[in-house]
Amino acid sequence: MITIGIVYGDIGTSPLYVMKSILAGNGGIGNVNRDFVLGAISLVLWTVTLLTTIQTVVIALKATNHGEGGLFALYALIRKRAKWLVIPALVGGAAILADGTLTPAVTVTTSIEGLKGMKFGSGNIPVSNQTQVIIITVTILLLLFLIQRSGTSVIGKAFGPIMFVWFTFLGVIGVINMSGDWSILAAINPYYAIKLLFSPDNKAGIFILGSVFLATTGAEALYSDVGHVGKSNILGSWPYVFICLALNYFGQGVWILNHPHYQATSGELNPFFTMIPANWRLFGIILATIAAVIASQALITGSFTLVSEAIQLKFLPRMRIVFPSNQQGQIYIPSVNKMICVATIGIVLFFQTSGNMEAAYGLSITISMLATTLMLFEWLREKGVNMLWSGLFLIVFGVINVIFFLSCMSKFTRGGWVSLLIAGLIGAVMYIWYFGNKVRDKRENKNSYVSLPDYVDLLTELSHDSDYPTYATNLVFMAKVKYDRFIKREIMYSILDKRPKRAHAYWFVTVNITDDPFTAEYAINTFGTKNVINIQLFLGFKQQQRVNVYLRQIVHDLIKDGTIES
Repeated sequence: MITIGIVYGDIGTSPLYVMKSILAGNGGIGNVNRDFVLGAISLVLWTVTLLTTIQTVVIALKATNHGEGGLFALYALIRKRAKWLVIPALVGGAAILADGTLTPAVTVTTSIEGLKGMKFGSGNIPVSNQTQVIIITVTILLLLFLIQRSGTSVIGKAFGPIMFVWFTFLGVIGVINMSGDWSILAAINPYYAIKLLFSPDNKAGIFILGSVFLATTGAEALYSDVGHVGKSNILGSWPYVFICLALNYFGQGVWILNHPHYQATSGELNPFFTMIPANWRLFGIILATIAAVIASQALITGSFTLVSEAIQLKFLPRMRIVFPSNQQGQIYIPSVNKMICVATIGIVLFFQTSGNMEAAYGLSITISMLATTLMLFEWLREKGVNMLWSGLFLIVFGVINVIFFLSCMSKFTRGGWVSLLIAGLIGAVMYIWYFGNKVRDKRENKNSYVSLPDYVDLLTELSHDSDYPTYATNLVFMAKVKYDRFIKREIMYSILDKRPKRAHAYWFVTVNITDDPFTAEYAINTFGTKNVINIQLFLGFKQQQRVNVYLRQIVHDLIKDGTIES
């Protein structure tokens, strides 16, 4: 139940817009026939089967870093194989963060659009135009971003049951509509998918895959959230989720075939809402809106986690991280929350309708999937998988990812450039920060460092020299001590030259990021003194660098065993 609430929000809201986008791309409901509908559903089902079920659930979930999944966890697992792997990690990470700004905009707007022109009782619900839809959408999004600072541990407990009801609702509505034409199940045959790609009835040609791909945009969440919910929970819950999604797409297909001349009362036709029985429709819209908010929440918190991991891997500069609750792993990054909020609301105001937003949606995720495929190939090689099988994996899924990327590129001029712009800006920051640090490190020659052991006696003498006033009881430097020995010259200069800083103890703390996600260890070197302490902290890339907390525990341990004076 918890897994369904955390993992499947994004992919679970895909029925809201996938078939709508496919119909719009082919000129509307009046321009489709039975073969087109069967082919479209078949493309959706086999896309989810290949990219979500096989690539992600069956293969990617095996590539976990001590139980943690996601692009950065995979990179940390294999980065020693080749330096070039940092490029797909940076590009893929930027693309996922860009998607975090698009998902809330698309899903919430689509849900609220279901209210437009809907009759309730003897009158209409007061949502008669797109301006009102935008106002409601922006209000919901603002509230969503505002509550982030308080944490979501309380409302998060309700996500699982609500999403379970949502998927059950998808399946039930699908079956109700399927009962009018069970032959729709023929879409399971991939023949119809292949036939549609080359059919003259398909006016979009191969570019129809740009709309089809929207059905699997939540696949990355399955991989990223495996550390939160466990591999077995995903493997156990995915079949139910997939069946409910498939039933809903079947139901939409039957409704489309039975209403070839349907005219939407306002805006674009959305078969998801129109196929819901009239007396259930308000409930369906409310439930869809809640599911959209949950999907958005999952993307926002996922973005916080991703940024935190990027900071640990030195892909991004340090930012203030807040822990809004006692729930393990829940973090809040104010600056990131503000940036996503501005970008998401900007997208809503810029595109105005969900149909326009769908043109920008999905393109960045094709890039992240391609990056994941490249790194999974390297992981397979590292695990000793035969080159024939690992190469086959790269060719099959690499070709599939490239085809979807090229198909989504057809959306570039219709809004896709926005997602690439956002991903490009994020990627540029990550690239400059990471490689800028590399350049800086290379320029630091040996003359920039001195041997810390050579200064131990001077520091000890200064610590006991009463001719100088006490500058601090404990003087702590966050300084990188290379190889447990070499320290930057200017640090020694700041302590000993001009106005010597006398302290009872000098602490030099180095934070080392490990490839294991949750490592929390330390090593001590006192150089045979009780006044000079070199601490090497070894923290996993998913550990929060709460150095003050670690230092407090380390000091307690050192006093207890007599290593330093109390």
